[in-house]
Amino acid sequence: MSTPAITPVFVRLKLSLLRNGLRQSGGRKAAYITSAVFALLFAALQLIGLIALRGHAHAESVVVLAVAVLGLGWAVMPLFFPTGDETLDPTRLVMLPLRPRPLVGALLTASLVGIGPLFTLCLLVGSVIAVARGGAAFVVGVLAVVLALLVCVALARAVAAANVRLLTSRKGRDLAVLSGLVIAIGAQVVNFGAQRLGASGLGELDPVAEVLRWVPPASAVWAVHAVSEGSYGLALAQLALTAGALVALLALWSRHLTRLMTSPDGSTLPSAGPAARERSSTGLGKLLPAGRTGTVMERSLRYVWRDPKTKAAWVTSLAIGLIVPVFNAWQGTGSVYFACFAAGMLGIQMYNQFGQDTSAFWMVALTISSPRDAYVELRARAYALLLITLPYATLVTVVTTAMLDDWRRLPEALGLSFALLGAMLATGAWTSARFPYSIPQEGYKNVAPGQTGLAWISIFGGMMAAALLCAPVIALTIWLNVSADGDAWTWLLLPAGTAYGAALTAAGLKLAAPRTARRLPEILAAVSKG
Repeated sequence: MSTPAITPVFVRLKLSLLRNGLRQSGGRKAAYITSAVFALLFAALQLIGLIALRGHAHAESVVVLAVAVLGLGWAVMPLFFPTGDETLDPTRLVMLPLRPRPLVGALLTASLVGIGPLFTLCLLVGSVIAVARGGAAFVVGVLAVVLALLVCVALARAVAAANVRLLTSRKGRDLAVLSGLVIAIGAQVVNFGAQRLGASGLGELDPVAEVLRWVPPASAVWAVHAVSEGSYGLALAQLALTAGALVALLALWSRHLTRLMTSPDGSTLPSAGPAARERSSTGLGKLLPAGRTGTVMERSLRYVWRDPKTKAAWVTSLAIGLIVPVFNAWQGTGSVYFACFAAGMLGIQMYNQFGQDTSAFWMVALTISSPRDAYVELRARAYALLLITLPYATLVTVVTTAMLDDWRRLPEALGLSFALLGAMLATGAWTSARFPYSIPQEGYKNVAPGQTGLAWISIFGGMMAAALLCAPVIALTIWLNVSADGDAWTWLLLPAGTAYGAALTAAGLKLAAPRTARRLPEILAAVSKG
């Protein structure tokens, strides 16, 4: 009896998943269509741009680097967005009578359906057109496009299968918090690279391309260039390298599929005993103040460490707050005042304090019966934030100053940073009580539907108010710098900015506490919406 082919079944399954997903809600359909339009538009523009490179002296270096970055993107996509494609989880198929080897072929074919593969195909086609010269090069280019596309897809599948146990766990989903860090670093690296290329030309990419041309899938595109140059042996070697990488990835994928479909996971294994994995205390509570203040601080710090959404916000803020001043100083275009970016990014974490608690805020609300209780709650949350922000802002300012070798401006930069931080703590406490909104725990949205306006008012309105509150310190800084004998007194900006920021924080907490106590039911309803 012949075994029916499963590849058409999996392709139809992938199409059904896409279609049924779009039927769930109009918002999801609109988001998918919008993202698809933008992705295809960007792919079309990239295709045109790569074709325009045809005949350029360094076109092969550009396309090799582009394809290498594309392959890296396929490798990390399952780690950062494990819920982006439901078919990435092969554990859903373990109860079906399927053998891993035919399953690999079916899943590989089904993986070619979607926006990502189409975007990749456009970039690969443009890369081949950019470097191909002659009929033989275009013939090899067709094979190179197929091999490179299959390597990208197989790479994503192999990574997902190797880490599926981790990615489907709660701790594994925390890997998504690194996406903000990668995006922040990547944006600055691209910016720095674009400036270098603008000053030195595309020839700067040649040494990098010499290395990346031996890394699949970029090696397939270089094979097309090699045929155009008449180096058929080199082209054959690089095509063989790409094909070998594809075979190795498929074998690795098949091996992990076999393990997943035949080995038990942790949920089916017996416990190691009644006292197994007993967790020891971290001792954090012993280092914090006694009473409600220490309890609230510990809770806030544990949110930063354990809650995926809170951790994602903190990781992104820490990364951008360091990258912006350091990268600008590295390029020689920065200023010590850029170090204030660190205090500003971390000060944003004070906004929507109660929304971070989501529906668990009702337990906090039960402990607030007076403005005094609300004041202690807000003050402890501000202390927890300062525990991280003060040393971090100081470190970023010192590093930026050292890179620029402008130690004379260190006191005023620190004073401005501390004043800005105090202003953001003050406005953040007030807007947390006046404009609370819910943060959905599932997915990648940071605002519940229907509350986007509240989020904009809370964050951007509060930031504008904080900037206005910092005006006295900014004016004093400008006056001392333009004054004839002001340089001798700029050191006063450090104690003045510190005292001013502390006064703003205390005043903001005092003003926000009564409003918080009065609006507890409204706050609870707003933060529980998602």
